[in-house]
Amino acid sequence: MTAPSDRTFSEPDEAIMEATYRALREHGYADLTIQRIADEYGKSTAAVHYYYDTKDELLAAFLDYLLERFVDSIQDVETTDPEERLEVLLDELLIKPQENPDLSVALLEMRSQAPYKETFSERFKQNDEYIRYMLKAVVNHGIDEGVFNDVDADHVTRSLMTIVDGARTRAVVLDDSDGLETARRTAREYVDAMLR
Repeated sequence: MTAPSDRTFSEPDEAIMEATYRALREHGYADLTIQRIADEYGKSTAAVHYYYDTKDELLAAFLDYLLERFVDSIQDVETTDPEERLEVLLDELLIKPQENPDLSVALLEMRSQAPYKETFSERFKQNDEYIRYMLKAVVNHGIDEGVFNDVDADHVTRSLMTIVDGARTRAVVLDDSDGLETARRTAREYVDAMLR
């Protein structure tokens, strides 16, 4: 499987994505406007509209951008050891969101729009499928290497994603930042019980 988005981001695209990131963190999804993104970008709304016709089109590209950054951070990990790679993936999914709680709120707001906005729904599904693919590949690699027990990798992966999604939602909805730490510990216990 390849990364879900074949999109490449030019220098102006990157700058707009970074401006979108800052605007989402500051204003959230509900109060996000092209004007606020343009203010962060340091240019006019026309400059943003030159690249993106609508806010939804821009936000769909932003979801692609976030996944690309996530994939890059995982690919930069130098170890091929399945246990270490799985730990890094779970840290990225459960520890890293603590660094940007405002972004987590905005992403949950966007996720709540997925049933009504097909472009969001498609992106969230693609992102979920790709992250599950990465987790499953690491689990299968560990099984092949004899490091992990011979288990149903798809079931383990879906279970880990349930832990991740539940913890991220609780962290935002219930303002339960400790929930991410608890989920990380739970994921470790689950990995120990199922894979070792």
